[in-house]
Amino acid sequence: VQLQASGGGLVQAGGSLRLSCTVSMSIFNSAKMGWYRQAPGKQRELVADVSLTGRTTYADSVKGRFTISRENNKNTLHLEMHNLNPDDTAVYFCHADRIVLGTHSDYWGRGTQVTVSS
Repeated sequence: VQLQASGGGLVQAGGSLRLSCTVSMSIFNSAKMGWYRQAPGKQRELVADVSLTGRTTYADSVKGRFTISRENNKNTLHLEMHNLNPDDTAVYFCHADRIVLGTHSDYWGRGTQVTVSS
């Protein structure tokens, strides 16, 4: 398995969760990493991503509540989620956009369910 996500679960509104994604070294060291989510009946959307240089972007809906980070010595991507609300309920996916010699390759992990109760 090249991307393995963990950390989802059930939490009450206002609570926090931390998602982690362990990535094979060859991919992690050459990829922009991100978290996407897909709620029932909706399209998959970008939650946050972080470049190889550490530059981050966030969806407007999670700014100020979520923090994405790379733990380079462990080839691990994290997503700290605070002040969760029911609209955050979705399956969260870890994604790698690997760039080698200008060619992009996409890698997806199996999703992890996050459920926020009101």
